[in-house]
Amino acid sequence: MEVPPAAAGPAGLPRLLPPAQVRGMRAHEERYGPVRLSGEALIAEVEQSGLTGRGGGAFPAGRKLRAVYERARRRGAVLVANGMESEPVSAKDLSLLARVPHLVLDGIALAAGAVGAEAAYLCVSRPEQAEVLLACAAERTDPVPVTVTIPSEHAYVSSEESALVHFLNGGPALPMFVPPRPFERGVRGKPTLVANVETLANVALIGRYGARWFRSVGVADAPGSALVTVAGAVTRPGVYEIALGAPLGEVIGLAGSPGSGGSGGSGSSGGSGVQAILAGGFFGTWLAARNAADVPASAAGLRAAGSSFGAGILLVLPTAGCGLAETARVLRYLAGQSAGQCGPCVRGLPEIADAMEQVAFASAGGRALRSLHELFGLVEGRGACHLPDGAARLAASALRVFGDDVKRHQRGQCPGAPGRAVFTVPGAS
Repeated sequence: MEVPPAAAGPAGLPRLLPPAQVRGMRAHEERYGPVRLSGEALIAEVEQSGLTGRGGGAFPAGRKLRAVYERARRRGAVLVANGMESEPVSAKDLSLLARVPHLVLDGIALAAGAVGAEAAYLCVSRPEQAEVLLACAAERTDPVPVTVTIPSEHAYVSSEESALVHFLNGGPALPMFVPPRPFERGVRGKPTLVANVETLANVALIGRYGARWFRSVGVADAPGSALVTVAGAVTRPGVYEIALGAPLGEVIGLAGSPGSGGSGGSGSSGGSGVQAILAGGFFGTWLAARNAADVPASAAGLRAAGSSFGAGILLVLPTAGCGLAETARVLRYLAGQSAGQCGPCVRGLPEIADAMEQVAFASAGGRALRSLHELFGLVEGRGACHLPDGAARLAASALRVFGDDVKRHQRGQCPGAPGRAVFTVPGAS
């Protein structure tokens, strides 16, 4: 079958977040136009586009589609759209689903058709989201209708892909040991494509405008745009659409950051500059601001700098804040989010949180630091999910980036403000 030529997609940004809400089906079709590609041709185009997952893993989306498609030819398949957004600070999926719900539903329909799915689910965490999305789904006549659902056990780990599969199979939304991975055997034992809603919205755009258009924004090793949530010490916290690979300083500047690094980096006091950035959210790692301005905002760029992009969360710490105290609050939250299934979470995370609180708030000596380093080795790579790994990685990055502050805390001195929180952490006082 001859493929019609690609339509001219929007030049530059925005792509995913138009200025005004596009909720009705007619308005959606007028803005985005008809879909051009479907089936295996769509999979090939997504492969050429270089689109990677936007839920935090940055796995090549085309490869994931292809893996499910190859297995589905024998057994059928299931698609799960992940809009749970369990990172407390993140608001990108919430914004996307509110602004362009039909673009996500297009992506679900196209991906389901491409891999041969016989059922499609959209998992979200808020009843008000589900109500709007159900109304939007009722406007459509997709060959594979989408079921909008809310896992009853909404927690930090409930957005992990094996947890969603377990929930849709009738169990609690808790992570499972792998293998098999969902693409091998997932919902009802069938190959299952689990994809973030932002990833699927991009699939819908590629299905209209093609891989070349998609790659016209971003950089060669990180094509396309991405939604990022910027919070902390900024004047305009919120969700921004950026070209991947843009310098981190420019991205933070979109939210009105209080400077480009302060007068002294880690350990400086006073002023209104930026001391450090927690990239990747509560599952991320710290990056000293003095090293951050020119770092590319992409998975590869931040990885090379010793940090992480994750689900596109950037938390800005001012020079007047205390990175050790912020880390301790986050670790205490993560310790409370354990699924209660594995020793590394049940015992290891509370002990890591205890030790970091000793370092941050109690002028602890070397014993707490030694304990932390021992615990890192005991929990990493040993759980059903990656929660212990993320907590250990976060704590280790704090000790590295705020190393001078650790020494000051041991002397009972804190150059920041340990009692005044900068980040919003659920349950923290």
